[in-house]
Amino acid sequence: MTYISFGSLSIAENLFNFVNDALLAELDIQSDRFWTDFEAAVNDLAPKNRHLLQKREELQSKLDKWLEEHKSTGIESEQYTEYLREIGYLMPEGENFQIETSNVDSEIATIAGPQLVVPVMNARYALNAANARWGSLYDALYGTDVIPEDAGAEKSGAYNPVRGQKVISYAREVLDTHSPLSNSSWEDAFGFAIIDGTLSISIGEGSTSLSDSTQFAGYRGSPDNPSAIFLVKNNLHIEIVIDPNGMIGKSDRAGINDVIVESAISTIMDCEDSVAAVDAEDKVLAYRNWLGLMRGDLSVEMKKGDRTFTRQLNSDKEFISPDGNPVSLHGRSLMLVRNVGHLMTNPAILLGDGSEIPEGIMDSFMTVLGAMYDFKTNGNSRTNSIYIVKPKMHGPEEVAFACEIFDKVEAILNLPANTAKIGIMDEERRTTVNLKECIRAAKSRVAFINTGFLDRTGDEIHTSMNAGAMIRKADMKQAAWIGAYENWNVDVGLACGFSGKAQIGKGMWAMPDLMNEMMKQKIGHPNAGANCAWVPSPTAATLHALHYHHVNVFEKHAEIAKRPHADLADILTIPTAERPNWSDSDIQQELENNAQGILGYVVRWIDQGVGCSKVPDIHNVGLMEDRATLRISSQHMANWIHHKICSKEQVMQVMKKMAAVVDGQNKEDPLYEPMDHNFDTSIAFKAACDLVFEGLSQPSGYTEPILHRRRLEKKASL
Repeated sequence: MTYISFGSLSIAENLFNFVNDALLAELDIQSDRFWTDFEAAVNDLAPKNRHLLQKREELQSKLDKWLEEHKSTGIESEQYTEYLREIGYLMPEGENFQIETSNVDSEIATIAGPQLVVPVMNARYALNAANARWGSLYDALYGTDVIPEDAGAEKSGAYNPVRGQKVISYAREVLDTHSPLSNSSWEDAFGFAIIDGTLSISIGEGSTSLSDSTQFAGYRGSPDNPSAIFLVKNNLHIEIVIDPNGMIGKSDRAGINDVIVESAISTIMDCEDSVAAVDAEDKVLAYRNWLGLMRGDLSVEMKKGDRTFTRQLNSDKEFISPDGNPVSLHGRSLMLVRNVGHLMTNPAILLGDGSEIPEGIMDSFMTVLGAMYDFKTNGNSRTNSIYIVKPKMHGPEEVAFACEIFDKVEAILNLPANTAKIGIMDEERRTTVNLKECIRAAKSRVAFINTGFLDRTGDEIHTSMNAGAMIRKADMKQAAWIGAYENWNVDVGLACGFSGKAQIGKGMWAMPDLMNEMMKQKIGHPNAGANCAWVPSPTAATLHALHYHHVNVFEKHAEIAKRPHADLADILTIPTAERPNWSDSDIQQELENNAQGILGYVVRWIDQGVGCSKVPDIHNVGLMEDRATLRISSQHMANWIHHKICSKEQVMQVMKKMAAVVDGQNKEDPLYEPMDHNFDTSIAFKAACDLVFEGLSQPSGYTEPILHRRRLEKKASL
């Protein structure tokens, strides 16, 4: 890698040129001044970053020792809690307060709905996600298992009119449920008109109207022959497309050609867990795509069959309000960007002592620079705000440090204070138990908190590694701590004034092919008070959006605020097996499940640089996986080895057995490199083994240090 020297910094030439020629190109910031200020900021912030990481290690060392000393007599709850306070892991809780964040977009504050997470390094995925603000309900139903393939309703081959009719009936039921007509059904509608600002629906010999006239948001076309009707409920819109000549509309008595649902209200463009970015080349690609999204000019050439076309960002939805005025609805999902946490460094920039730059500090400057281009058009934020999700922070001091970074960025780039809003990911136990104080540390810029089962469980295991053998992974969701953790997040957020001001989020539905099951289960998230919840695809966003028509989340907030606060003692209940008595087959099954999941994800990460994809599990069910999957699985296996539930030799045998399984699952991929019988040469296989066998020594059980090291090794070999 070629470096450019600037002051005490050595900057990769491709990153240096990208910043100068692209990020700074249309901003009123001189290159030399930027790099001078950047150097000073990094030299001030990097030592503080290292100090916080050292504190993590010191706390973990104390916990390891204490748990080792007390595990034989049992971990007594009050004694354990008092020890956590004594060492500063559990911090004093201050007076009640309300967040003070201002200039927050409605997609964050007042519209509840699905949230996508997408690797920003993949321009096609990023564009699809940004454009997923609106999605066809007909397409989402037709292409998924929400509509069963029985009674002639198969979805294979050309358009199946039997299946199509079931889709139309389902969509009519949605309209009847969420936007009912007075004394009639949408099934009976055959014409529409707007009369004196009111939607009139032709039914039989007469006409009817919406049961709730305020749900009529507007129309497109002429009042007596509209081409689209817009409805609204719980701040979410549905567009009914009317085209008697359309493929579906020509055989529909009302001429309805599609039902378009406002779907992914927000999207996290991810620079972290769903990408494999290990050097300047990777980081420039991520920053370039983010810049293109913020400038509004990112595009991708696509080919579908014999047709070639260009995919770009969608325009806004334009229509006429009931009182005759023009209305514009955002055509794209509001885009947040997830930076890297405090742990990782990157060789894209070297400091004066030769060490790598803390990657999160670099991300903060580069992603804010890119987002400044949005201020010219407000194509993303209408309030000139930048939304930065900050992951894997441990407690209030680390949140305060993230805010200090943003203070520096804003000062150097001449931005108003608190332009950069922070999303606090509640996925580390020290953040969970100190969540109120974490929010206080960012009370003027916090716009988001959420829970994440996988990372949170990985940290739970690593933090309590010496307490004993952990329960089986599938049993974790029924453990006392997890339910308390999920409720605690909402309780604290509401107590701090998040409702109507900021997002309270819930985690991912990881099975993109099982949409029928998602429709049954994921309504639990809005019912739990989540005004955003993660989905794996635009299709899933369209379907999950229906849950937010069914549940008014802000009314739920008022109900939840009256319940008893979740119990800290439950959160601190360590999920160890009281008397492990698993059979040999139980242990083998657990190891195989974990090993297959690790290998299936790692082989793509290391060999192909794919940070997020649909990976088949041991039962060949496709799961959307990112690094959090590795963290929980590798920590779980490391814990069982540590407590002699299994041996290293047994785990290695399982890893080799599952390598053959993963090879078979990827046999159709022309880029795939088999691991079986290549154990000594496969860097991917070695990386997977490292994650388990070096799991105890990894900081907080994170997977990034090993993955980055092995990916760089792989790239050097290409």
